[in-house]
Amino acid sequence: MHRFLLHNDQILDASARDLAAGQVGLLAGWGVFSTIRVAEGVLFAFERHWDRMRRDAKKLRVPFPPEMEWMQSRLLRLVEANGAREATMRVVVVRNRGGLWQGPGIETDFDLIAFTSDIAAWPGAVRLGIKPAARYSQSEFSSTKMLSWAQNLVWYEQAHERGFDEYVLLNERGDIAECTSANIFAVFGSTVCTPPLSSGCLPGVTRALLLSEIKVSGYTTVERPLMPADLEKADQVMISSTTRDLLVVESIEGLNIRNEGHAAAVLEEALAAYRARYIQERAATAAR
Repeated sequence: MHRFLLHNDQILDASARDLAAGQVGLLAGWGVFSTIRVAEGVLFAFERHWDRMRRDAKKLRVPFPPEMEWMQSRLLRLVEANGAREATMRVVVVRNRGGLWQGPGIETDFDLIAFTSDIAAWPGAVRLGIKPAARYSQSEFSSTKMLSWAQNLVWYEQAHERGFDEYVLLNERGDIAECTSANIFAVFGSTVCTPPLSSGCLPGVTRALLLSEIKVSGYTTVERPLMPADLEKADQVMISSTTRDLLVVESIEGLNIRNEGHAAAVLEEALAAYRARYIQERAATAAR
C-alpha cells in the first residue's frame, strides 16, 4: 500500500487511526468495493466501476454517494497525493449505521475509503485448481461484489498452498462460475465464451469490456454456460481481471487443456488499445 489513503474528504497517512469499531460495515463486511486500474493518472473505466458499485450498494442497502463526480474528484486527489499514475486502487464504501452493533458517535451514513498500491507482477500463465460448490447462483446476492470477502481470501490462500495460482469456483449445479478474483474465458475456434451472470459469477469490468467493447476481427465473445469438461475441448482458457487484464491458463486440476491459437494475445492487444484510447479521450476532455 502506498503512503496515503483517502477517508471521505481527507487524505491521511495510511498508518492513521481514523476508523471506529462502531462502524457496523467494518465489523460485518457491510459495504461494496471495486478495484480500479490507474493508467497515466486516469481512473480506467471508472464509469463502469461506479455503476456496478452503485447497483450493488442499492441491493445491499448501503448508502452511496449520489454523484459520480464527487467520488471521482476525491479518488483523483489520492492519485495525486501518492504520485500513483500507474497503480492499482481499491475503493470501498462502508455502511456506518444499522444492525445490532452500531457504535456511538457515528456521524455519517457511509464512509468512502480508498488506497493505492503498485501494479502486481503476475506470471505469464496461471495454474488453476477447482473448488466445487463455491458459488450459489440462486442467491439473492449472487453476482454482488460485497465487502465480505473472507471466503475468497481463504480459497486464494488454499490454492497457493496447493501449488495453484487461483481456484476455478463451481456453482451448486457443477457449472463454472468464475475464479476467486477473476472471470474465466474459453476459446472454441472463433468463439470466446464466458459463463453468464446466472452462473453466480461477478460482472467483472474487464469481462464486460471484452463482451461489449473489445471487437476483434475473427472472434466473437459471448456468454455461455461452461462445465469443467468443456474446457478440455477449448483451444485456450484465459482469466481476466482489472489487475491482470488477460492471462492464459496453462493447467487446470484434473483436466487436460490446450493452449493453441492466438486469441489471448489478440484480445490482450485490443484491450490495451482500448485503454489507450480511453486515456487519450479523458486527457483531451480535461485539457478543454
